[in-house]
Amino acid sequence: MKLIILLFSAISFIFYAVSSLYSERMILEYNRWGYKKFRKIISLLQFLGGFGLLFGLYFPLLLIIVSALLTLMMIIAIYVRIRIKDNIINTLPAILYTILNFIIFYDSLIV
Repeated sequence: MKLIILLFSAISFIFYAVSSLYSERMILEYNRWGYKKFRKIISLLQFLGGFGLLFGLYFPLLLIIVSALLTLMMIIAIYVRIRIKDNIINTLPAILYTILNFIIFYDSLIV
């Protein structure tokens, strides 16, 4: 089960990172969130985070660090959604990825 969660999160972050760079819809979303200037760096961090989860399968310390940072990133995403008054449906993905990455983080601590 842990492997499925990890692969799902990793692939999602990689896909989302690429989408954030090239999708017109995502570019507009970053503008709406107030992070237009940071879109490329956030995309890079998401890309590195996705691959960090995958490499973390072989390097346990990396998995702990990356999953903790992705959990923090998603907590910030929830804050942004609340700040801009998004509805719960738009906020749910950030909540889901916060939970998933926290599960990965917690599980990687008790190995």
